[in-house]
Amino acid sequence: MSPKNINFASIMKQVITDKAPQAIGPYSQAIVTGGMVYASGQIAINPETGDIVEGGIEAQTHQVLKNVSNILAAAGSSMNRVVKTTVFMADMADFATVNNIYATYFSEPYPARSAVAVKSLPKNVLIEIEVVAEIEN
Repeated sequence: MSPKNINFASIMKQVITDKAPQAIGPYSQAIVTGGMVYASGQIAINPETGDIVEGGIEAQTHQVLKNVSNILAAAGSSMNRVVKTTVFMADMADFATVNNIYATYFSEPYPARSAVAVKSLPKNVLIEIEVVAEIEN
């Protein structure tokens, strides 16, 4: 079967949970395919209120990682199945703080990771994290 004849919608599952912020654009919270979860970048929105959490980089990092964890749970995965993360920060001066909080959500072997500073993030948040994880067996 050639790639143009494959119905990719039949091998991809959209993940939707109300325990994480709803997508604020034309994308899914996550997609499951090929035994993997590809989660969209999460920002520090409290899914119960729809508001950006207050409290600076610490509070925002915790909220982002809670959102990621809830999406993974809805997809049939968990934080201990994450194989790759990408961390986007508004200020690289926050790296040490983010790193310390990040380490409380993951254990060895830690996922592969990229961490970059960007000019700005959606809704002017301080951090965004996206992940790729395996589905639990």
